[in-house]
Amino acid sequence: MRMVVQRVSRASVVVDGGEPRRIGRGLVVLLGITHADTRAEAEWLAGKLPVLRIFPDEEGKMNRSLSDFGGEVLVVSQFTLFGTLRKGTRPSFMDAARPEQAIPLYEHFLSTLRGLLPRPVVTGEFGADMQIELVNDGPVTLVIDTPGAAREA
Repeated sequence: MRMVVQRVSRASVVVDGGEPRRIGRGLVVLLGITHADTRAEAEWLAGKLPVLRIFPDEEGKMNRSLSDFGGEVLVVSQFTLFGTLRKGTRPSFMDAARPEQAIPLYEHFLSTLRGLLPRPVVTGEFGADMQIELVNDGPVTLVIDTPGAAREA
């Protein structure tokens, strides 16, 4: 699994032209799942998010976590995180998990994360057409891979 985590002051996702789903200060997570991923890896990644110390403290140092101030989270599935350009200029997505495997892992990730956070987790919709708007605060962006994802990339 791979997640791109962005610290934001606000963000929203629109799914299939519907009403925006919004968060304030917190994290936007783009989540990619590969065919080698497991439920344990989903739990490991979800466990990282509430305690990532990437928010500034009173001195401006990145010492605070989402859990420290009750920030919000927006999670969007994104199979293109496992796109490769090994040949040519058109990305191949062969490393991305097929929906029948990815959807249960995505849902398990969300369920685990929801159990760790006091606030609701806002989500996109797996496989839907989505538009995301965000204000990256910092900017702070991290790419976090599970050990299996690093081998697959």
